[in-house]
Amino acid sequence: MSLLELQTHRFRNLGPDRLQFSPGVNLIYGDNGSGKSSLLEAVHYLSTGRSFRTHKHETVVAHGGDEMAVFGRVSKTAGRSRVGTDPNGKSVTHNLGISRNLAERRTTLRLDGENVRSLSILAQHLPISVIEPGSFDIISGGPGKRRQFLDWVVFHVEHRFAGLWQRCQKVISQRNRLLRSGRIDDALLRAWNQEYLTIANQVTSERQRWFEELVPLVQGLLNGLDAPWASDLSLDLFRGWDRQRELGDVLEQHFDQERKVGHTLYGPNRCDVRIRVGSKPAGETLSRGQQKTLVILLKLAQGELLYRERNISCGFLLDDINAELDIFHQRVLAQQLQRLGSQVFVTSISRPDPAVLWQNAMADLRMFHVEHGVLRKET
Repeated sequence: MSLLELQTHRFRNLGPDRLQFSPGVNLIYGDNGSGKSSLLEAVHYLSTGRSFRTHKHETVVAHGGDEMAVFGRVSKTAGRSRVGTDPNGKSVTHNLGISRNLAERRTTLRLDGENVRSLSILAQHLPISVIEPGSFDIISGGPGKRRQFLDWVVFHVEHRFAGLWQRCQKVISQRNRLLRSGRIDDALLRAWNQEYLTIANQVTSERQRWFEELVPLVQGLLNGLDAPWASDLSLDLFRGWDRQRELGDVLEQHFDQERKVGHTLYGPNRCDVRIRVGSKPAGETLSRGQQKTLVILLKLAQGELLYRERNISCGFLLDDINAELDIFHQRVLAQQLQRLGSQVFVTSISRPDPAVLWQNAMADLRMFHVEHGVLRKET
């Protein structure tokens, strides 16, 4: 998929102009606070309904307002070919939109002029992967970051997963409410446990299936590194409870423990992708630079799997990449993204030189300068 046009209304400091992007590489530069990251944030918001910088919707609304909107036109791009066509050879595009009114607590989602109910529909039409300072917490952060990384893959290659995971979270919420209650009805607990076991096993099965598809792609990228740590790195899926036991037995054995803390301690909500170098966690072993390299490879493997399974090329948002990566790793990333045929948005403070990142001329490259939230295309 490629985002061909974007227009915002009262989204941070961005101007209202309709912007047209390349389906290939888009380089955006400008001073700090000029609106570079806000542009990437708007693209991400159109895809997911949230910012990658904050969980608070009110912070993305322009000062003094209580509503905002983001609209875009996307092309159904067939991976590396960059050709968005249907079987008859006609171009396939879709119009996406999301608006929020904070005062009325109302969110409106639009697809081709029609209201839709689920954010997952927008995400399926515009899959986006972000590489920004917070992304590197995948290695050294908590299990939630790694669980989100895996679920991004599963969601985009197995569309029913979104519904499964939402149902699982609702069941967990109901079960937690029961565990926190002073007096627990045994029959009611058994009913919620049975529903939880059914949906938990379905969620875990999908995660396991696509994790096993993802690992060889990561290993293939690692094999291309001339680094001793790469050969010692391993990835293992912890499903959220002891793999040698059934979840029902674990819940029964630890009922008193869960009742005491008041929430569910075992199951897919505790899933983790354990990344080790040798016998130690990668976050304790790898340097900051090595961790960044690994995160880039993990993100590239995500894109590779999506293309292989769905013939869809996801977009990549690279925020302030010069500050995060040295020139060698910038080149590695740029060349791999070119190989994937992905649409790329790259921000930097200084005007970038495409020849530094790509040895071959990029016919579908566009350069933008941003100042006070206004983007201007450069030749």
